[in-house]
This record gives sequence, C-alpha cells and structure tokens, in this order.
Amino acid sequence: MTVDHWRQYAKLLRLDNGEYWVPEGFQNEFVADLFAGVPEIWLIVPEGNGKTTLLSGVALYHGDYTEDAAVLMAASSRDQCGLLLGQAIGFVERSPRFEKRFRTFEGYRRIDCLRTRGRIQVFAADDRTGDGVIPTLALLDELHRHRSLRLYRTWRGKLDKRDGQLAAISTAGEPGSEFEVTRERARTEAPDISVDGRHVRAASPEMILHDFALRVDDDPEDLGLVASANPFSGVTSASLGRKRASPSMTGGHWRRFVCNLATRTEGAAVGEAEWLAAEAHEEILPGRPCDVGLDLGWKWDATALVPLFSAEWGWLFGKSRVITPPRDGNSLRPERIMDEFEALHAETPIQRVVMDPSAGGEQISGWLEQELGVQVVSHSQKTAPMAVAAGRFMETLRDGTQKHVQDADFTRHVLNAVAYELPDGTFKFVRPVSSRTSQDEAPRREIDALIAGSMVLSTAIGARAYDGPLMELI
Repeated sequence: MTVDHWRQYAKLLRLDNGEYWVPEGFQNEFVADLFAGVPEIWLIVPEGNGKTTLLSGVALYHGDYTEDAAVLMAASSRDQCGLLLGQAIGFVERSPRFEKRFRTFEGYRRIDCLRTRGRIQVFAADDRTGDGVIPTLALLDELHRHRSLRLYRTWRGKLDKRDGQLAAISTAGEPGSEFEVTRERARTEAPDISVDGRHVRAASPEMILHDFALRVDDDPEDLGLVASANPFSGVTSASLGRKRASPSMTGGHWRRFVCNLATRTEGAAVGEAEWLAAEAHEEILPGRPCDVGLDLGWKWDATALVPLFSAEWGWLFGKSRVITPPRDGNSLRPERIMDEFEALHAETPIQRVVMDPSAGGEQISGWLEQELGVQVVSHSQKTAPMAVAAGRFMETLRDGTQKHVQDADFTRHVLNAVAYELPDGTFKFVRPVSSRTSQDEAPRREIDALIAGSMVLSTAIGARAYDGPLMELI
C-alpha cells in the first residue's frame, strides 16, 4: 500500500453528490502515517471536515488489498457507526465496478471484500462485544462520545496478533474526560511534535496524533483563526460566518465542535468564569479554626475533605484533600482518611465535621469524636437536604460571600458538576450522565469535593440562623 496508489483508488469512489472523490492534503497526510505502520493513529478535527468520508474510504481500500482483512468499526452507538458503514456502502453502490469487489449487507451491518476474503463489520462500543476479534484495522468513530476507552484498549491489545492498526477520529470532548486526558498526553508527551498553524502532529513509535484546533488563548470569534483550524477546503471564513450567525448555534457547540476546544457541557452547574472570579488570594495562617465537609467513597468514588473558614465578609474554602480509592475491587482503608484528618487538624484546628455517617462512616465519625475531640454533624445526602446545600452554595457564590483558595482538585470537582433540576424547581449537584456508572478513573468526572463543600457550607449558614442544637439542624 502506497499513498500514490491510495490517491488513484480514492478517485474511483463517487460521492453522494455524484462527483468523484479527491482526498485533500490533510487526509492524505493521515493516510501516509497510517500506511507507515504505526499501531495507533488519531485524527481530531472539527465537524464538517470529511472525517467519516475519509475513514469509509480507508476501510474499503484496506479491505480490498489486505488478505483476509478484518476491518472493525465502532462508534458510541451502533446507529452512529451505521453512518460510517453507510458511507462505505454508498461508495460501493455509486462507484462503477465496485459491486464486483464488494458485497454489502446493510441489515447485518457488514461488507464482504470479495477479492481478499475479508470483511468490514460494525460492532457496538462495548468491550465485551468487541472481545474475541483479531483486527487488521480497527476504526473508532467520534471517540469523544464513547462512555469510556475500554473498547479502544481491548482492540489495542489485539493488534499485535496480525500486525493490525487502530485509527480513531473525533472532535473535542469535555475537559477531564478520559478521551481528553489521553488527547492531552498525546499532544504534549510525544517525542516528535510539530506545529503548523493550528495543526499539531505529535508522533511516537506507538501513536501519531493529528490535532486541528484553536489554541486556548485564541479568540473563538475570529473567523479567520477558526477557519485555520478547519483543514477541509469547503470550510471558509464565509461559511463559518453563516454557521455562527445561525439562531440554533450556541457558544458551547461553536467552541467544541467548530473550534475543536475541549468544552464543558452547557448543563454545567457552575460556570468557569464565575468560579475563577471567586478565587481568593488570602493566606490561611496556621492555627485558624475551620469546619470540614467530608464526602466518603470507599471503592470507586473519591473521599474528599474540604475545610471551610469563617470570614468577616462570608466564607472561605481552604485547600481540599481528595483521596482516590484503589478502584481494583478493594476498599479504601479508614486509616488513610484518619491520617488526612490528623494532618489537617494539626495545621488548622477542626471544630466540627459535617458528613453523612450512613455512607459507611460510623467508624470515622466515632474516631473523630473520641480521638480528635471534634463535633460531628450529620448531613443526609438524600435529595431534599442536598438541594438546600446546592442552593446555598450557588447563592453565596453569586453574591460574593463565598471564596476559595487556589485548588486544582476542588476546581475540577466543582466544574465537573451538572445541575439536576428537581420537580419542585430546585436542583442538586450530580455527575454528568455519561460518567455516573463508569468504573474507569478518568471518565468518572468526580464531584466529591463539591458535595463535601456544599454540605459544610450549608450547615455553617444554617447554624448562624438557628438557636437549637446543631446536631438537629439537618
């Protein structure tokens, strides 16, 4: 397989507009790196730049010239992957003489490659259904929408059996997602990184990434810059201007799918700008007393300790302590949590800890009272009290009576949260739907520090207006 031969082959494929396909320079560059034999290759490019067309053409070419080819396709859903297969089937049906080289079975979601006894087959984005196969070429569409990279890793582990390759195409995802964590590592850790305008090529012996995106300090409203991050010739400043002006276009969609910048969901509970504006530059001196919010996680969720200090102007969150459990089926040891409390108590004496003991915290609660002499206040994590906590958290953030020190963990947990609206019009903080059931570390999108922080803040606010025993407050 050579790039020149690929170009001639591609020109035999007829597009749905009746014209024959002529792959563009960035597409041929991707194909050249694929033909060089690197095991993994990614193309991260904004929507409307011919990603699906490219992969479908590559699938046919590989199936037509690889003996007993096993081309596997997967997307976030079988229907989504059907679009990729449908493009390949369309090429076969529209292009002269290709019906003699392939037989299509749309209902079975496959294409048989008659010359090579190969097959192109769609799989669900599930590592269980993707097991037991040995690909010569695995293609993953819209990788950012996959619930996790488990299927990717499963297929990657099978490439060596037939010197196979794995190609992934996608647009940007959400910050902190497993996809974006991997994308950032590929962009920054590769030994060979070249930058051409808004195109980054990051290459290592195992993986090559082609990434077309605005830089984080670029103006997303500068149509010329945005056009430079969209390599397809059909995407121009003029076409982008019409797209941006559409009443249906949102700022979040524009940044993520047109500028190719990792962007948080528009359902996010706390805006990035308002959170950063609440950052305090106040130094917390040793010996200053605090309350602590505690959210416990034993096997999969993190455990978070969040200190809260009273100030003349309101409330100040100190630096959180986030403990990641083993996530291998074993539970976090209680002693690990106790060690963190002892270290924090030595720095800033703890007056009280706000927690939900029903979450497996009876032992921690008793230890806090008996060993540290700390008052423990119970705060249920049922919907009603958590809605009150979320409301108080947002109210103080907006009126300026809540500040926080610079803390990457706390910031990440806060910005991960989504506001889940309740029937009575209130809301509570939850993780994004796509991350709630995953047991992979990166895509869980932790919000545990926010839960701890909102509980301790809500309790402190309630205590100021309550004359009865604090233990009965929540």
